[in-house]
Amino acid sequence: MKQQALTAITNAHIVLETGILWDGALLIQDGKIAEVAHERELSIPSGAQRIDAHGSYVGPGFVDIHVHEALSHTTYYHPEKAADYFLAHGTTSFLATPPYELAFDEFLEAICTAKQAIGRVKSLKGLYMEGPYINTDYGAYAHLNPWRGAIDEAQFKALVDAAGTAARVWTIAAEREGILPFLEYARKVNPDVVFANGHSEATPAQIRSLGKYRPTLQTHSMCATGRHPVPSGTRGYGPDEYCLCEPDVYTELISDSCGIHVHGDMQRLLLHSKGVHRVVLITDSTYTAEAVPEQFAHVTDLNFDDQGGLAGSKLTMDRACRNVMMHTNSGIAQAFIMASLNPARVIGLDDEIGSIEVGKQADLVFVDDTFNVQQVMLGGTMCHFGK
Repeated sequence: MKQQALTAITNAHIVLETGILWDGALLIQDGKIAEVAHERELSIPSGAQRIDAHGSYVGPGFVDIHVHEALSHTTYYHPEKAADYFLAHGTTSFLATPPYELAFDEFLEAICTAKQAIGRVKSLKGLYMEGPYINTDYGAYAHLNPWRGAIDEAQFKALVDAAGTAARVWTIAAEREGILPFLEYARKVNPDVVFANGHSEATPAQIRSLGKYRPTLQTHSMCATGRHPVPSGTRGYGPDEYCLCEPDVYTELISDSCGIHVHGDMQRLLLHSKGVHRVVLITDSTYTAEAVPEQFAHVTDLNFDDQGGLAGSKLTMDRACRNVMMHTNSGIAQAFIMASLNPARVIGLDDEIGSIEVGKQADLVFVDDTFNVQQVMLGGTMCHFGK
């Protein structure tokens, strides 16, 4: 794949943050977006490589900040193979996500292996640390979670030091005793790190008590969360309610085809409460060989643990976009915001990726009106995938 210094994309519906440019065209110079305009207004230099989009929607490449595995290839031990798999589905940026059930030595190995691939694997942008300091009663394979004891300072310093600034997100449970020293140290090592609350039953008061370290992201909202019990049959409250009430908190959403992770009505509630600019689509893609419970035999995009509980998904971001449109009546432009711009903003990369703007990387995905991926561009180079 030899990159052209100057490339023009024509006959496209360009998906912008503000809407869709129906008769749009793009000019790409040295891997970055140089011009965006109506095709009739764009002067294409002679000698430029021309790519006909054939009327497809051209949007920013997907940014998946929470993804464990691509089929049987982990994003942390096998990032090259995982990157290739997801790239074919339009994901041009992702964070390697080690699972919380890893023991201490395995966590360190996963961190170091993934870090070594950053830069070599173009679409790998860092680490999403889902744990280990979460509530061990929640999530897939919870009974196998080895992090049930007190939070050990020597261990958390070793993990934080190993991850360094590559750790763009740390998921914690705000109710874990002794969590504040971990948060202080993680922020000291990486001042730009994002804290997420997840696998948690923390009350809003417990989350707010973390002060300047309180999370600004919720890990897979409405999944693996509990609520503080209240009397008289009224609804309890917990992390989901905190997220819904706090306007600045982003919320991750796993939108599977049947609304098993998050029911369609609850997805609509999230969008109604948070607005399209605070919802972050993720795949939480994993791999398991466990049997599918009989009641879910018709579902093709879920995984289950050995207890029959949800264990992430088999989603790719193109399918997640299609699903969220189905469940919430969102349009294509809104789906791209949730799958590209919002996750880029969460991890502080929205000045480089996440939307089609002059000066940003030419990471693009060409889709039809139901998000079937037709072509992918990474850094200005068209990708070619084997049959």
